[in-house]
Amino acid sequence: MKHKKNDLLNIVEKLRKQDIPKDEFYDVLSKIDTFFENPELEFQLLVSNGLPLEIIDENVRLKTRTTPIKEQKFCIIDIETNGSKVQNGQIIEIAAIKIKNGEIIDNYESLVYAKEIPEYIQEVTNITPNMLKGAPTLKDVLLEFRIFLEDTVFVAHDIKFDYNFISASMELYNYGKLENRKLCTIDLAKRTIKSEKYGLVSLKELLGIDIATHHRAYSDALSTKLVFDECLKNLPSHVVTVEDLIGFSKS
Repeated sequence: MKHKKNDLLNIVEKLRKQDIPKDEFYDVLSKIDTFFENPELEFQLLVSNGLPLEIIDENVRLKTRTTPIKEQKFCIIDIETNGSKVQNGQIIEIAAIKIKNGEIIDNYESLVYAKEIPEYIQEVTNITPNMLKGAPTLKDVLLEFRIFLEDTVFVAHDIKFDYNFISASMELYNYGKLENRKLCTIDLAKRTIKSEKYGLVSLKELLGIDIATHHRAYSDALSTKLVFDECLKNLPSHVVTVEDLIGFSKS
């Protein structure tokens, strides 16, 4: 009998603390209801879907467990959608800013074709159906984004929305769910910045971030990047690796 995906979550949690023998990891994969019956192929699928795994001396290692924060690539992401769930909407704009040691090393942004945008969303985002007429399809944009994202750490302000929406969209086109390590700047800001409110607008005002446009993907991603920078300045000394950082943000 195949086990649930929770078994994979459990073994990833174990990998946050130590390497695991490859045979043990493969044994877990063979008992989970996965896409491939072959655990070696399933391992490669996890890696291609963004889980930062490597094999060192016949042991499986979660790379973010040993990678110092300054050496890690983070991807700051924001999306705009025309609905709250993939069942009633889709991504209409996406932006991602790839950083390492505080420096922007690459970026990706695109509008996405959609037939309709509710009026209230047009008012909030200033994105109109006319602007999307010549935009690429969601299928093409998601593939480009998947390649851009690699196995970086997915960072967003309200991670549950952006990460889950993108992951669910990926699955709709059989690109596989996201497996990237992820970090929420709301959670991290609550532990590193003293503020009455932790919405992006409030933190921008508090930190003097002068980026006027709000509810457009690239400007919000850039604002989130600057919030993230400020958070990293205020980390306690024991937070050294990427997994230290992820764990601390949730503590």
